[in-house]
Amino acid sequence: MAYVALTKPRVIELLLVTTAPVMVLAERGIPNLWLVLATLFGGALSAGSANAFNNYIDRDIDKDMARTSARPLVTGEITGRQALVFAWVLGISSVTLLWLAANPLAALLSLAAILFYVFVYTLWLKRRSEQNIIWGGIAGCFPVLIGWAAVTGELSLEAWVLFTVVFLWTPAHYWPLSMRYRDDYSGVGVPMLAVVRGPREVSVHVILYAWATIVTSLLLIPIAPMGPLYWFAAAGGGTWFIIESHRLYARAVRGETDLRPMKVFHSSITYLTLLFLAVGVDPLLALIPGLPGY
Repeated sequence: MAYVALTKPRVIELLLVTTAPVMVLAERGIPNLWLVLATLFGGALSAGSANAFNNYIDRDIDKDMARTSARPLVTGEITGRQALVFAWVLGISSVTLLWLAANPLAALLSLAAILFYVFVYTLWLKRRSEQNIIWGGIAGCFPVLIGWAAVTGELSLEAWVLFTVVFLWTPAHYWPLSMRYRDDYSGVGVPMLAVVRGPREVSVHVILYAWATIVTSLLLIPIAPMGPLYWFAAAGGGTWFIIESHRLYARAVRGETDLRPMKVFHSSITYLTLLFLAVGVDPLLALIPGLPGY
């Protein structure tokens, strides 16, 4: 179980939520199930590799943060050498599997995701810039591209719209979490936005990125095109996300000590899950003859 923990499985779950639905949209139906399974497994290996490298690099600060103090490299369940070997094995396996089972483009995107997360986010931006999660979050957008490329062998406009949705969603999702663990990040010198800016300013940024996320998600409607189920998920789920973001700002303006930022964090997860569920189901509804709106 220590090796599983090293991959941050809850993060992987969220990344895979964006992969399978995109494959359905790209196929405009049910893709080859073996391709879906291979892509999901390859994507999980890719994310697990990146997370294992991240655990190895950040082990010096993880021991000083309450949220990460139980990670395997901190407790000694796994040595640094074991973690590195494990990360390399997962990464190589991911690229190989996607190359053989999908296509070279999907494999190269997997490699790019790992390299971006390790070198751009973890080694360069995380401890140096308050913009870390904005640009570092690009690594979490790659599963959308990998899923699309696995089915079509190319990257179409629809894939880039969904890539941008995840890109804009990531800061609005993560900044509330960094508000909750502000003291942890501050104690180890990681300049998350919540560390270097006040709650009011951070909440304004959350609102702006939440609005940008919802607006961008609506662009898929004419481009794909998408039907009523997606309209409802994008607008309805997005409204809840935005409301929670504005409530966070209101609490910050009033100077409340308990800002409850995790309400935004959890609403963002629910929103993204519902949105991508609609991305996968909507094209299937369009195959039903005579269904209103399709």
